[in-house]
Amino acid sequence: MFTIGCHLSASKGYLAMAKEAVSIGANTFQFFTRNPRGGQAKPIDKKDIQEFLKFSKENNINVILAHSPYTLNACSADPGLREFAKNTMIDDLKRMEYTPGNLYNFHPGSHVKQGVEIGINYIAEMLNEILTKEQTTTVLLETMAGKGSEVGRSFEEIKAIIEKVNLKEKLGVCLDTCHVWDAGYDIVNNFDKVLDEFDKVIGLEKLKAIHLNDSKNDRASHKDRHEKIGEGKIGMEAITKIINNPRVVSLPFFLETPNELDGYKKEIELLKKLRNN
Repeated sequence: MFTIGCHLSASKGYLAMAKEAVSIGANTFQFFTRNPRGGQAKPIDKKDIQEFLKFSKENNINVILAHSPYTLNACSADPGLREFAKNTMIDDLKRMEYTPGNLYNFHPGSHVKQGVEIGINYIAEMLNEILTKEQTTTVLLETMAGKGSEVGRSFEEIKAIIEKVNLKEKLGVCLDTCHVWDAGYDIVNNFDKVLDEFDKVIGLEKLKAIHLNDSKNDRASHKDRHEKIGEGKIGMEAITKIINNPRVVSLPFFLETPNELDGYKKEIELLKKLRNN
């Protein structure tokens, strides 16, 4: 089954997001756990959750992906900001257990001139404090484009974080096509070679989701500017090969292209036509 969806607004609740996803031909979706710039999350509506779980079962929505706010920086030089990131993620993961067995994605953070090694240590330290054996949510480290002092610009940096975490089984990776392209990985001419490298460094079993985005920039630009599917430097031919690659076909794909709902609907329809099964 082709699991494909896009980023939706969580302001109306889980059931509304699920219905919106189905209305545009999606069978999954991504959402921010709270305002993407931070702040308090809305209270959990247990009735909405129950209706969402029933609707999801009836409409084959088997997995969803929550995204942490952009403002979280687990490796900030400021102890207060690191504490804020930790407390927010603790709260988010508690909330995720209302919809058990799903995915939670976050940007590793920016070391802000402290150095990559220090940044990696801070991120792993936070994960060791917040991950629990009881949780059913898999926490995903997102591959980054490498702008500024971002941590996670290479598979080696992602691996270094995972290696320092005790509950490794609770961690996975979300590969963002725009980000890895902008970071320098040639997914256009040899996606299989990139997957080989991912497997050698991290292990393909850790790849749990794909952010499917085109890029406005040339490879290795380190700029992170998403483009609509087929309209950027990655292009339709490469994206078609990615969604049909047998090593990733079973993964959920999430669009984060610069679109409104009607644009996402068109992209999902197009990608379904390009998918071989």
